[in-house]
Amino acid sequence: MAMRWMICLGFLVLSGPALAELSLPVGYLERQMERPPVLSNLDPVPHDLGAAGAALGIDDNRTTGQFLGHGYELDTVRVAPGEDVVAAAARMLEQTRFLVIDAPAADLLAIADLPEAQGAILFNASAPDTSLREGDCRGNLFHTIPSAAMRADALLQFLQYRRWTALAMISGPHDADVAFADALRRAAVKFGMEIGVEQTWSFDADMRRNAAQEVPLFTQDLGDHDVLLVVDERDDYARYIPYNTWLPRPVAGSDGIVPVAWSRVVEQWGAAQLQGRFSDAAGRDMRSVDYAAWAAVRALGEAVTRTGSDDPATLRAFLLSDAFELAGFKGRPLSFRAWNGQLRQPIPLVTSRALVAQAPLDGFLHQHNEMDTLGIDAPESTCTRFED
Repeated sequence: MAMRWMICLGFLVLSGPALAELSLPVGYLERQMERPPVLSNLDPVPHDLGAAGAALGIDDNRTTGQFLGHGYELDTVRVAPGEDVVAAAARMLEQTRFLVIDAPAADLLAIADLPEAQGAILFNASAPDTSLREGDCRGNLFHTIPSAAMRADALLQFLQYRRWTALAMISGPHDADVAFADALRRAAVKFGMEIGVEQTWSFDADMRRNAAQEVPLFTQDLGDHDVLLVVDERDDYARYIPYNTWLPRPVAGSDGIVPVAWSRVVEQWGAAQLQGRFSDAAGRDMRSVDYAAWAAVRALGEAVTRTGSDDPATLRAFLLSDAFELAGFKGRPLSFRAWNGQLRQPIPLVTSRALVAQAPLDGFLHQHNEMDTLGIDAPESTCTRFED
């Protein structure tokens, strides 16, 4: 394997652009959020979520870069709740033209609209808002985290594939829950399915003690269905739904079968090697935001390697071209959609202990790329910021 890697690298050096020494500074910006209390603290959010993925991406870039005279440096900035993340971004953009950002949609848009950000390349590593890929898109903002629409389409593809087409849904009251529920409704229409009865979760009782009594009564009026969709983007109550429903039905969405960018249970396509390197470096399992941050940094590294340039305009053009491919340990090469900057990627459908399937599934065809069956396709896109 090592010899094969050296041969491939040698071919790249001989066939690629003329070698030039360069150093690419990359910024990782995290907007720390006040996290509201949830019913269970069994899965605390790691303090280095996302940043650890970016750090691994830098290490991977250096592995290739050392043979080409390309250097990579990572500057990580965390902005505490209440502090000005936009001002922090402006300061970082004085030092680098490349930022990977973990922040809500509103902050991303404010940063992308900064005068300092014009001509820069920004990567969204955490915000799933479909609007960021649609009418609120920005031509300098790429997305390596899947959109809510991509995750919803992946899940509904699987349910359609299994012919589980009669659905009910419980959704939380928060903005992120509302957005993902909307994405599921859109996906149901797209794949010819129906979400029947819907209910909004409004309990504030301690479900650790009361789930067996409260949840069966709460789900009694959902009617007959094949699958119960549960929308809980804050990871608050969904864990208490399986096995407590009035009817014995599978659960999907935020618990049961879950569509994600990444999970520790993804082991095929060389993923175990990526998981192992991340675990060795961070001391924990890789999560979706870690993967998105890693993919952003690696995409930059791949573009620099292939073009031999650190010019943002040159790299942006290459990232959006048909020539760009990223080996993402998901069985298919990843690429960016030229109409909205979203990274095409398969979506694993997982339980806590196993990979159930990976979308797109067999039989869901597309005239150009089957991964474009997930999310907003070019003919329906309202994003105009990526047009030449």
